[in-house]
Amino acid sequence: MLLTWIYTLAAVILVSLVSFIGLLTISINIQALKKVLMYLVSLSAGALLGAAFFHLIPEAVEESGFGLPLASYILAGILTFFVLEKIICWRHCHVPTSKNHPHPVAFMNLIGDAFHNFIDGMIIAGSFLASVPLGISTTIAVILHEIPQEIGDFGVLLHAGFGRFKALWFNFVCALTAVLGAILILALNIEVHTLSSFLVPFTAGGFIYIAGADLIPELKKEIRPLNSLMQLFFLLLGLGIMFLLVVI
Repeated sequence: MLLTWIYTLAAVILVSLVSFIGLLTISINIQALKKVLMYLVSLSAGALLGAAFFHLIPEAVEESGFGLPLASYILAGILTFFVLEKIICWRHCHVPTSKNHPHPVAFMNLIGDAFHNFIDGMIIAGSFLASVPLGISTTIAVILHEIPQEIGDFGVLLHAGFGRFKALWFNFVCALTAVLGAILILALNIEVHTLSSFLVPFTAGGFIYIAGADLIPELKKEIRPLNSLMQLFFLLLGLGIMFLLVVI
C-alpha cells in the first residue's frame, strides 16, 4: 500500500507540473503575446468543449447510462457555475479589469479547472489501486489531455488581466487539487465510481457553461474576417486535439 501511495502522489504531482507549461511564453515579447491571446482563448474554448463532449460525458454514460440523473448532474453543473459567476460579478464587475481586479472569467475558469483536476487525481489514484501499469498508462493519458487545456487556461488568465507569473502560480495551485482527489481515494480506499458518477457530469456541465457563456462571447467581439477565421481554426484545433486523445 505504501508503494501505491508513493506512485500515485508522484504521478499527480507530475501532472500538476504540466500547469507550468506557460513558462514557454516568458521569453515572448508582451506585445507579441497579446496578439495571440485570443487564439489561446479559442483553443481553451475548444479544449473545454472537447473535454466535456468527448471525454467526460461519454465516460459518465459508460458508467451509468444516459438518463435523468446524468442529465440532471450536467444541468446542475451549468446552473452552479451560472450562480458562481453571478456572485463573482457582484463582487468584481464594478471595478475595471486589471491585474489587481481580473475579469470574472478568470475565476470561473480556475474553478472549473479545479473540479477537473480533482477528478483526474481520483482517476489516477483509482488506477494505481488496481495496478501499477494501469496507473502509469492513465497518468500518461492525463498528461496528454492536460497539455492543450493548460495552454488555453493560461491564455484565458492572461486575457482576463493576470500577469504571467501570477497566471502560472494560480494555474499551479488549481492543478494541485489533483493531489487532493488522489489522497481522498487512497485514504478511503474507495472505488472512483462512488464519487465520479456525480462529479464527472457536473464538471462537464461547468465546462460547457464556461466555454459557451464566458469564452465564446469574448471571441465574438472580434469582427475582422481573417482574425475570426483564425479563432475558428484554434477552436477547432482544441476540439480536434481532445477528439484525437480519445480515438488514438
